[in-house]
Amino acid sequence: MSQHSQTVQAFFERATGSFIDGAFVAEGTPFDVLDPSNGQPLVTLAAGDRELADQAIALTKQSFDDGRWSGMTPAARERILLRFADLVEANGEDLAQLETLNQGKSINLSRGVDVGFSIDFIRYMAGWTTKLEGSTRNVSIGMPEGAKFNAYTLRQPVGVVGAIVPWNFPMMIALWKVIPALAAGCTVVLKPASETPLTVLRLAELAIEAGVPKGVFNVVLGSGSVVGTRLAEHPDVSKVTFTGSTAVGKQVGHAAVEHMAHFSLELGGKNPMLVLEDADVEKAVNGALMGGLFNQGQVCAAASRFYVHRSIHDAFCEQLASAIDTMQAGPGMDPEAQVNPLVSRRQQESVRGYLDRAREQGAKIHVGNDVPTEGFYVSPAIISGASHDMEIAREEVFGPVLTVIPFDDEEQALRMVNDSDLGLAASLWTNDLSKAMALTPRIEAGTVWVNTHVTLDPAMPFGGFKMSGIGKEFGPEAVNAYTELKSVCIAY
Repeated sequence: MSQHSQTVQAFFERATGSFIDGAFVAEGTPFDVLDPSNGQPLVTLAAGDRELADQAIALTKQSFDDGRWSGMTPAARERILLRFADLVEANGEDLAQLETLNQGKSINLSRGVDVGFSIDFIRYMAGWTTKLEGSTRNVSIGMPEGAKFNAYTLRQPVGVVGAIVPWNFPMMIALWKVIPALAAGCTVVLKPASETPLTVLRLAELAIEAGVPKGVFNVVLGSGSVVGTRLAEHPDVSKVTFTGSTAVGKQVGHAAVEHMAHFSLELGGKNPMLVLEDADVEKAVNGALMGGLFNQGQVCAAASRFYVHRSIHDAFCEQLASAIDTMQAGPGMDPEAQVNPLVSRRQQESVRGYLDRAREQGAKIHVGNDVPTEGFYVSPAIISGASHDMEIAREEVFGPVLTVIPFDDEEQALRMVNDSDLGLAASLWTNDLSKAMALTPRIEAGTVWVNTHVTLDPAMPFGGFKMSGIGKEFGPEAVNAYTELKSVCIAY
């Protein structure tokens, strides 16, 4: 098993708490950051409170008002963000180790996705810094008589951004919010999840090294109920961006509306995978393993309910079961381990509770290999014999649990796919182009993949329908969401 580097150890010794105005803040309530593979502390940090959040917001507002960031030329800000991407790449191994040690996921995933995808994302978004633009408008204003008009639009940074990020991809999702905001010229206060603050703190250090002025990007540690609530409700926060559960997202949105702040919410998903009769079973099973067990199923877009044509249902379940039976559990720092711990004891108990209730309701559960009793492990589970109206088929479990339900005709399957309050993502598996083209518009989800699942790109907007959220990450839609569109009309 790999051990963490000396530079990661040096970071543990250096980090003390929140990161504000270019320095760590040691004052606050001590809390332990745990290693999910064994439940032992990695480091003790100081959690902030309402007063510290207010101080950080005031500083972030000052840094916006004085133009130390937005007042730079777009090309200068772009160069700094590109340097930041270079630093993330140069420090990629340390960031991957921090992500794995803190979150529990495989070091392979941290290296290839959390770090690798993030580098591409930063560079993509950095390019938008110089490409935000308005447009001229051909107006027909009749008063006063004889007057002429020139009209155009401007995109301007919205101001202070309050960003609240979850624990499943703490580094990557933080960057999904911070980089578009900085590209638009905004300043940012970010609150990481209490379970997983480490990579965000290291990113804040690297941002200073890249040339982001002190006070432009600040990190406040603390509970969601205190620090998160304060970010959402503070009148000086002009935009709130949140990723997390639907229940908390509603609270964040309500708080933001009270002072008419912009807000975007990327919320829960109970994402279906629809496997038609003509689908390649082996490819669909591989897609289910990737889409459903990626990061132990702790993915908002994870496939978790599988509607499989009855003619291939048994073969699909058998192949899934055979696959999970070969998976070996171990810490994320072990590159050979395929089953890693969940993020926390609380999440472990939550997932186990869903499995216990499904068993009590008559579902058949096939569980993979035994997992270590030390740490926060849950063995992957395949659930069959469940009905569409069972809790396990309707609520977001956020764990390595795959529920497979047979169907007989496509209209029946489509009704079950859409019969959910959530609509983040879905996938359709078929070799019939006509069916793919006919069914994808009818699936109620913000992203519909065909013959793949959980594949993202910085250029492709990502966000949910229905109770899965408001707004989009990625693409020009993301950076535009951190701007105000101003109309200018000049009479002459």
